Amino acid sequence: MNILFSAKISEKHQLKLRERFPDTTFTFLKNMDEASHDIDKATILVTYGEDLTAGLVEEATRLEWIMVLSAGMDKMPFEAIRDRGILVTNSRGIHKYPMAEYAISMLLQVYRQGKQLMENEAAGKWDRSVRLQEITGKTMLIAGAGAIGQEVARLAKAFRMTVYGISRSGQQLDYFDKNFTQDELEKVLPEVDAVVSVLPSTPETKAFFTDDHFRKMPNHAVFLNMGRGDVARDESILKAVREGAIAHAVLDVFDEEPLPADHPFWEEANIIVTPHLSGVSPHYQRRALDIFAQNLDTYLDGGSNYVNKIDLTRGY
Repeated sequence: MNILFSAKISEKHQLKLRERFPDTTFTFLKNMDEASHDIDKATILVTYGEDLTAGLVEEATRLEWIMVLSAGMDKMPFEAIRDRGILVTNSRGIHKYPMAEYAISMLLQVYRQGKQLMENEAAGKWDRSVRLQEITGKTMLIAGAGAIGQEVARLAKAFRMTVYGISRSGQQLDYFDKNFTQDELEKVLPEVDAVVSVLPSTPETKAFFTDDHFRKMPNHAVFLNMGRGDVARDESILKAVREGAIAHAVLDVFDEEPLPADHPFWEEANIIVTPHLSGVSPHYQRRALDIFAQNLDTYLDGGSNYVNKIDLTRGY
């Protein structure tokens, strides 16, 4: 059995894996260009997901399991993987701490006028008329009530926020005051002060938020997207901000990345742009490899109770 890494990991983590699994063969490479030469020998592939193609899956004749060291699965060649019946797991859940911190910090920046205060500081301008607001007591809607959404909700409760969740099932969960199905979205939007989207990219979530949804939000609402960039069309977000349907947008993910330098998002005073880094953390690799190691124990023991096993028909 050969475990092939197309994901570059540190020597420290390589050593830990070899020490924990001394009877297992690991091939650690820096990228798929290097790993593709050995993919026909791999029983297990560890990847960040974006480097895998249907052609490579076809070449990997011994492949039984793909471990994706990220949560995003939208670029995976699922049809080829399904045809081969290959197990897929990912690192869902490891982003919840940094992404929840991002969401709260960005909302605080908007409500406490962080951008304006920094501009005033840079200009040496003493202006106590800046209008500061609180997030305490506000109502937040979280679209996507998985691990990340639940952690955002937990932190929001520290600010005494009312927290609503939207999910496919509408299942009631800890830290949420109410949970709704996706079909009930329009009903709840007029009640919220902030909408936080952590939705994945699937056929059902593309352009999930429409012009009509933005019109139904209060005109003081903040829309924050740190899930996937195709959950709302660029033109819909721009229209909502420019016409005053919402007060502000915070965007960490985009339909086209990197965001082009001439994109109008950059110039909008009431849009904050960050370069897809809400999940960045110095603990990222360790947490992802902890899930991999746990699943490798299961694999070697012939078990079936894998952490974060992906439904290949849904893609998540």
